[in-house]
Amino acid sequence: MCSNSNNSTTKRYTITTLLVALWCISLCARTQKAVYIVIDGVPADQIERLHTPAVFDIASRGAYARAYTGGEIGTYSQTPIISAIGYTNLLTATWLNKHNVGGNDNLQPNYNYWTIFRIAKEQSRPVKTGLYSSWIDNRTVLIGESKEETGRLKIDYVSDGYDLDKVRFPHKEKDLHVFDYDEQVSKDAAESIRRDAPDLSWFYLWYTDDAGHIEGNGEFFDAYVRKADEQVARVWEIVKYREEHFDEEWMVVVTTDHGRTENGYGHGNQSEREHTTWISTNVPVNAHFADRNLAITDIAPSLSRYLGFEVPSDVLWEQDGIPFIGRTDICDLKTMPYDDTVTLSWRTYAE
Repeated sequence: MCSNSNNSTTKRYTITTLLVALWCISLCARTQKAVYIVIDGVPADQIERLHTPAVFDIASRGAYARAYTGGEIGTYSQTPIISAIGYTNLLTATWLNKHNVGGNDNLQPNYNYWTIFRIAKEQSRPVKTGLYSSWIDNRTVLIGESKEETGRLKIDYVSDGYDLDKVRFPHKEKDLHVFDYDEQVSKDAAESIRRDAPDLSWFYLWYTDDAGHIEGNGEFFDAYVRKADEQVARVWEIVKYREEHFDEEWMVVVTTDHGRTENGYGHGNQSEREHTTWISTNVPVNAHFADRNLAITDIAPSLSRYLGFEVPSDVLWEQDGIPFIGRTDICDLKTMPYDDTVTLSWRTYAE
């Protein structure tokens, strides 16, 4: 009897151990995917005051912090604070002095500085990508889809070009046709992510920037920031659905490309409110995330690290951002020339 009992106990322990091991293996094997979201031109103080539900629900799973754009003030990396410059800062993890996008018009990117989409498509494994954007130039110019200089990269799932469709989206007072673009794009993004689940996606919302330009600080601008948060929520709910029903883990990053002047109407210079952005994410972050040196250029390296991308060393060394997830040893590297010498300085993290 004792022998049989011990045998039975041993078998139960063995089965339990096996089940636990299989569960751990299944967790470890979960596919990692990422989506980043740009809500155009929403200052940090505004998103914090409104405490928009989707942005801060995402942050409740990970973290929220203020960041900056526009390069380092007073140095060679200082740039005008304009939308397409900000998008390209994020895409390439570099500032204007490298990527060469100097405004919203006459765009001439230096494609030697790879975007996160070029990095994704140069992996040895297949990586599916998605782009859901109200402004077609995000894909055709800034990312440089199908161009020889970008290795003829191709985005797998696309929803854009609504800015060119004057029949379906006729002009409305206060540019509200742009809000209509965003509504459609947000629905397209949610459906594509639910159905196709690209490994890396960019979802872009435009109208908040127009709302600020048209009305400045006030109820109108606030109302459309809240509406943009509802559009973010469409995608956030689908991400949670994918995680619940599939063996997937998702990194979500929500940010803005620039702040605004004190009255909310403009941007383009280096006032503190224009310079200050913000980042919300649902994943654990490292010490860099809250150290006041967080920048829009840190997003692409963080996505690369989360997705396990191999970044060529010549691309990696040119990036101005550092990951805000995983281990980070140093940041804020600076050089100071003095006669025939150069002094290097940096900050270190204790983890």
